[in-house]
Amino acid sequence: QVQLVESGGGLVQAGGSLRLSCAASGRTFRRYVMGWFRQAPGKEREFVAAINWTGGSTYHADSVKGRFTISRDNAKNTMYLQMTSLNPEDTAVYYCAVGEGKAYSGSYRAYDYWGQGTQVTVSS
Repeated sequence: QVQLVESGGGLVQAGGSLRLSCAASGRTFRRYVMGWFRQAPGKEREFVAAINWTGGSTYHADSVKGRFTISRDNAKNTMYLQMTSLNPEDTAVYYCAVGEGKAYSGSYRAYDYWGQGTQVTVSS
């Protein structure tokens, strides 16, 4: 079993920044992808960014490219999402997830383990 715990969400004004963290514990995998997704009220869960198990490859959705950066610290078993230039459209619950045996996926169906989510609210 894998436990994922997100933190770092909150209320921020448009143009501001936040850094989300996702601490992982439990089982370890040889190959896996870690990702961030978000879900706003009344909308489907949306891919934000992903990073492979080595940390050498990262992927960002077009909607966040140039503003958000995914990274990881393997020594701390923690993944991060640095978010800058936030706007009200970024308001959502942000989830971290792990997909076992995969190098990359932008589909939430490919991920096996999920955190409980952290709320990000951007005011205009």
